[in-house]
Formats: sequence, structure tokens, C-alpha cells
Amino acid sequence: MRYTKEEIRKICKEENIRYIRLQFTDIMGMLKNVEIPITRLEEALENSVMFDGSSIEGFVRIYEADMFLHPDLDTFLVLSWEDNSYGKVARFICDVYRPGQNGRHEPFEGDPRGVLKKNIERMKEKGYSQFNVGVEPEFFLFKLDSKGNPTLEFNDHGGYFDISPIDSAEDCRRDIVLALQNIGFTIEAAHHEVSSGQHEINFRFDSAVEACDNVQTFKLVVKNIARRHGLHATFMPKPIEGINGSGMHVNCSLLDEEGKNVFYDKESKNGLSKTAKQWISGILEHAKGFCFITNPIVNSYKRIVPGFEAPCYISWSDSNRSTMIRIPAARGMKTRTEVRSVDVAANPYLAIAAILAAGLDGIEGNCIEKEPIYHNLFLCSKEERESLGVFALPANLEEAIKEYKKDRIIKEAMGEHITTKLVEAKTLEWDEYRRHVSDWEIHKYLDLY
Repeated sequence: MRYTKEEIRKICKEENIRYIRLQFTDIMGMLKNVEIPITRLEEALENSVMFDGSSIEGFVRIYEADMFLHPDLDTFLVLSWEDNSYGKVARFICDVYRPGQNGRHEPFEGDPRGVLKKNIERMKEKGYSQFNVGVEPEFFLFKLDSKGNPTLEFNDHGGYFDISPIDSAEDCRRDIVLALQNIGFTIEAAHHEVSSGQHEINFRFDSAVEACDNVQTFKLVVKNIARRHGLHATFMPKPIEGINGSGMHVNCSLLDEEGKNVFYDKESKNGLSKTAKQWISGILEHAKGFCFITNPIVNSYKRIVPGFEAPCYISWSDSNRSTMIRIPAARGMKTRTEVRSVDVAANPYLAIAAILAAGLDGIEGNCIEKEPIYHNLFLCSKEERESLGVFALPANLEEAIKEYKKDRIIKEAMGEHITTKLVEAKTLEWDEYRRHVSDWEIHKYLDLY
């Protein structure tokens, strides 16, 4: 929705807004905010609210700490799910700026939302008007203990599409949907997923930046409503061994300057245009390189293993769910590619920027086109897969870091600041994990040796 400053002032007065949250996302994908009283609304509208960037993971050094929040007026939202006993709260999603020359503010190169915007500008320079994105985020609901801490105890033991009483989280999921609808989300489906305690709520696609804003808002709503039901919602990709993990399938389509979907060609055998096949080739070519961005934590690689439906082999098909990219059946303006390897721990802005950069590299003719795969790759041996030209995604975070470092296109899409800070942070994360002695090792080796 489009807002002017005057409209925002009017709504704040009519709704008796008492506090404003200025939200932004750090490079790890965590939603942050600076809360100000309504008396500082004018400062916010004039882009004058500052915060200490040196306190945020991956932002700036201690001697260059002053950062500015520039609210995106179109993201103004009254947080209807909040406890209003102390007054209503509204929010803006902000772009992060730093001090520049002559008192001007400059976009901060470490702002993930800004990184996505830069990549969209590059896309527009190539003659495309819009990048549409639809996501399918999954999450688990676990019970809280008597002290309000999360446990690993499921709230239900339902399965795919089950209903109550088997799906005992149905009321919680319905309240989440209602809260999302109240703030403008168009919900397309909500259902129990394959694993116990696992759920999926799908909402309508949007242009790339707005879609990523929606992901961050979605996660916030899910966690808050779950807590009111005595539950903990987690977007950790694989919290429980031996069952399916949580992904975030990313559906993508590109529009030309006339607003037509460039992935559709009614004359082709499967309805896919040459541009679509080149786009797919780019994503496959750079899949190892962007895995570091789309699957960013140690736990991500516990999900993309054979046997649990998550795609772990670099391939595509128009119907095969064992491939990394699937082409849903809809055609015309709904023609799209579904990238199925992305997980819900990903920073949405960086993940979408990486996919866009990879796809555009393919469209420019820099990547070899690959044929669709119709074999069940989970049942194929390594030799059989490689004879088909199909190779695996990185097996762990360390491999993903190495592949990222080799991929010039994805590193350029992220920028030098994001690249440096992410590699530093994730190398430390891997080293910490590598040194940790797990319960598995104790049970496996303590008595034996």
C-alpha cells in the first residue's frame, strides 16, 4: 500500500499510536528494531533517527558507529497482534544509511535490503521490469516448559494435511492466519506438513523486496502468536533428527518492460521459453556458490540430505520433486521456477539477491543449459547421478564457504562488505561446531574406546 507522510500522521492520530518501531535486518537475517515514542515520528519521517551500528552483527566498526534509519513509508503498519495495553504500536521497515559527504546520507553497503535493491537495479538495466517472488516457509511448533523455555516436545503428531484432533495445532495456525490477514496478507493455503509439529502457511507472491519484507513480518507474527498458545515456533531447518526439515521454496518469475512473463512460451513443448531455460542454467551453475547464502548455518546441511524430500542434487525438472528446481504446472503469467533447496534460516534479502544474480548470469548466456531430469535421484547411485551430469550441493557449511569464495558472480551480487563479514562470521561458526564434542560422539565412543 502506498502512503504519504500526511496519511501516516493522520492514521497515527486516529489509531492513537503511542510507539513506532523502526525495523531493519542484519546480515544474519535477524530482524532488529529501534523503538521510539510517537513524539519522534517527525524525526523518523525525516530520516533523522540514528542508532549504533557497531552493536549489530556484521555492520560497522566501533569508530564508525553512527547509522541512520530511512523508513520505507509503504511498509507502515499498525501491529494489530501486539499487546495494546500500553498504547498501540506501528512499524516501518527501514533501509540503513551511513553518514556521507556534505551532511548527506549514503546507502550502507552492509544492509541486506539495500543489497537486494542494487541487484534489482541491475536487473532493470538489462530490460526487465519486475522480479516476482513467492515463498513457502515451513516451521515447527514445540511446547514450552513450565518456565516458558522451548522444548523439543511436539504439540501434535499429525502428518501431511491432517486435521484435528490429530493436528492439535490447528487453532494456533488459524490464529496466525487471521493475524496475517488482518495486516494485509493474502493467504493461499495453511496446512500441517509431513513431520510431527511441522506446518506451512503460504501467502501470495509479490515483487522481490516486498516479498522479503513479508517473510520477515511473517516470522515475527508466527513466533508471537505461537507464544500466546504456549508454543515455540522455530524456523531452524532441522531441529529433530530422522524426520523432514523445514524449507522455504522460492518461486520466481521475471517480467519484461511490457509486464509479460518472460518464462512463458506457448509455442514450446513444455511452455517454457528459451529465457526460462537459460535462467535455470544460471541457477544450477551457481547453486554451489549461493548455497552459503540460501543455507547459511551449520544445521542447514542436516536438512539437505537424501531420504527426507529436501533436494540435495543440482538438477531441474518440470515435475520431479527429487530435483533442486521444479517447474509448477501453471503456465501463462503463472509460469515460474521453484527453487527448493532454500531453507528458512536464510536471510531472505540476500537469498533472493543471490538467486536473481545467478539466473541473470544464465540469461546472459554464460552458463551451459542442462536437460531436465526425470529419474528419482534419491534412488540413484552416485555414479548414476554423475552419468546424468547431476552433482550434489555442498555437504556442510565449510564446503559451502569454499564454493562461495570461488563464485565471482554471487560475491559481486553480495558486495565486498557482506562477503567479508559473512565469511568471517560463518568460518567462526564452523570452527566452533568442529571443536564441539556432541552427545552422539559420547554415546558412540565413550564406552567403546
